[in-house]
Amino acid sequence: MHLDEAASEVVGSIEERHRNGRTYLYDRFRIGIEMKSRYLGEDSPDLRARLGRAADLKAEAQDRKTRMSRLARVLRSEGMIGTDRETGSLLLAFARAGVFRLGGTLIGTGAYALYQGELGVRFDSDELAQTGDIDFASFERLSLALGDRVEEEPGDILKLMKFDAVPSVFDRQIWKWRQSGGEAMVEFLTPAFGDESVKPLPALGVSAQALNYLNFLIAEPIHALALYRSGVLVQIPRPERFAIHKLIVANRRQGGPDEAKARKDRVQAEFLIRILAEDRPDDLAEAYGHALSQGPRWRDRIASSLGRMPATKDLLSGLS
Repeated sequence: MHLDEAASEVVGSIEERHRNGRTYLYDRFRIGIEMKSRYLGEDSPDLRARLGRAADLKAEAQDRKTRMSRLARVLRSEGMIGTDRETGSLLLAFARAGVFRLGGTLIGTGAYALYQGELGVRFDSDELAQTGDIDFASFERLSLALGDRVEEEPGDILKLMKFDAVPSVFDRQIWKWRQSGGEAMVEFLTPAFGDESVKPLPALGVSAQALNYLNFLIAEPIHALALYRSGVLVQIPRPERFAIHKLIVANRRQGGPDEAKARKDRVQAEFLIRILAEDRPDDLAEAYGHALSQGPRWRDRIASSLGRMPATKDLLSGLS
C-alpha cells in the first residue's frame, strides 16, 4: 500500500531515460512555463503496473491511509517492535524529502531491525539495541546519473532535529552529524573501489565516506517498512547480502571500542544466516558464493570471522 501511495503521486507523463543498459522512469510535468522531472525508480513490471493505475490509486488515497493505519496497529499488537520516536521521525522526514526514492539505503542496525517483517521473525529488544549510529548509503554513480535532487537537504533536516555537522578533518566536507547533547550519529556512506575518500552524492545533497565492500551490501536493495505512525517506506539491503557483509565488517573491526561492534556484527550475521539457510538457502548460497568470488582478501576476511563461528561456518558449508 505504501508503494501504491508513492505511485499515486504522479502528476504528469512518464518519461524513460536510458543509462548503462538500465531504464529509469520519471514523472515529467509542467510548473508554469518550466518543465520538471521527478525520479520515480528503475523500470520494473511492478512499477509499470502501479504507474498504469495511478489515477485509480489517487482516488483510493483516503481509504488506503485508513487501512495502513489499521494494519500498523495490528502489527504492534502482534508484537512487531516499532521504530523509536527519534529514529522514526528522522526516517519519515528523509522519506518525504526523497532520500530513499533517490537511491538512499538504510544500513546497519536500523536496517537489521526491519528484517522482522521481511523474514517473518520475532526479535527481542536486546537484539535491536542501537549502537547510536543511523547509517545511510548510496552509489556515487547513481547519484550523479539521476538528474534529480532531494526536496529538502538531509543536513537541513538534521539541523532542525538538533544534530550538529561534523566536518571532515582534511577537507571540511560534511558526511556525518552528531546529536547535540547525545550519542546518536548519522552518517552517509558510499562504495569505494580502493580509495576510501569522501565523495559527493549530489542527488541526496550530501557528501559520503567511501568504504570498500559496501558495493556488495547495497546492490539490489529492497523496500521495507519502518513501523512508525502508519509506517515509513524505506530501502534496505537484501538480508543475505547484509549477513555476508557483516562477516566481512566484523573482521575489519579489530580491538579497542570496535571489538564490541564486531561481536554485534557476528551475532547479527549468525542469526540471519540461520534463518536464511532454512527459508532462503538459494539466495544465501548465491550471496555467499558471489562474495567468495571477489578475491582472496574477501575470502580471508570471511574465513577469519567464520573461524569464531563454527555453527555458522557449518551452515554455509552445507549450502548446495
